[in-house]
Amino acid sequence: MTTLEDTRNNVSSSQSKRPVRKYADEINWADRIRKLSTVGGLALLVIGGTLFVDGFLSSANALGVGQQVSQIGLMALGMTFVLINGEIDLSVGSIYGLAAVVGGLLISGGMDWIPAVLISTAVGALCGLINGVLSVGLRIPSFIVTLGTLSIFRGIALLMTGGQPISLPGQDQNVSEFSLLGQGRLFGLIPMQLVFFIVGIAISWILLHRSRFGFNTFAAGGSEAAARLSGIRVGRTKILGFVLAGVVAAFAGVLGLSFLSYVQGVTGTGMELTVISAVIIGGAALTGGAGTIWGTVIGVFFIGVLQNILNLQGISSFWQTIATGIVIIVAVAGDAALSRKKK
Repeated sequence: MTTLEDTRNNVSSSQSKRPVRKYADEINWADRIRKLSTVGGLALLVIGGTLFVDGFLSSANALGVGQQVSQIGLMALGMTFVLINGEIDLSVGSIYGLAAVVGGLLISGGMDWIPAVLISTAVGALCGLINGVLSVGLRIPSFIVTLGTLSIFRGIALLMTGGQPISLPGQDQNVSEFSLLGQGRLFGLIPMQLVFFIVGIAISWILLHRSRFGFNTFAAGGSEAAARLSGIRVGRTKILGFVLAGVVAAFAGVLGLSFLSYVQGVTGTGMELTVISAVIIGGAALTGGAGTIWGTVIGVFFIGVLQNILNLQGISSFWQTIATGIVIIVAVAGDAALSRKKK
């Protein structure tokens, strides 16, 4: 038999649950609005470019945008794992340049391009491992660690080149084959860099959304304490995230070398800011635990399309930098507002 006291408790319990449901619904709607705003922003850019910019919808321009964003896009895919882990990597631009320098020295020295590419990519993995071990093992904030390694990796690249540019000999058969990675076109139409980006998207999506590693990544970034209690090796997960970011940054550097057949010690300076911006615009949270591969892809193309429209309109690159900065501030403000509501 239900007593009067039981009835009062049930009523009190149902009343206390209503605010919880209300706030949960508000958070879900805020999260959906933020995701839709990124997609909507890209759609508005495409519509605006179509209506007001000559040549924007041409196949040549569309493929050109795809090629231009491919290197940044590959790096952003790796950065997605790092940010979801609740960390950050400011050294990816330096890793990009160091890997390109290593590849340039090896290929210009006569090494076959295949082992040269593998060694260059391994250098990126080593750099990522150093970042992860220093950050996780010594419990130093990744912002500080990667700010330091940014300078270290850049300094190593400058020491290896002696401050002089490296140009690959254009008449060499080995160099000609290597150049196809960055300059070639699949079926004579699709830029190879875009092909690599598409393959990277597929692999990253499987890793993040369909594998145990991806589950561990979200768990480690969402709550380290809860992840550890669940038996997840948080340290190893975060280190692997840094290694993955280093590998794709190095491969992007190899593609850059292949495309230009030229590299110098300062190559890649500032790229880390664009990479992080794309991931944040795509919805990844700076506090960790949130982000998607498709969101990152949208963020990459948002920046690429915006810069393309400004270029076609003949607007100075200085204004492009300002516009990108404004977009970043808006995206981070949205992330901060959503984080406060969740708390």
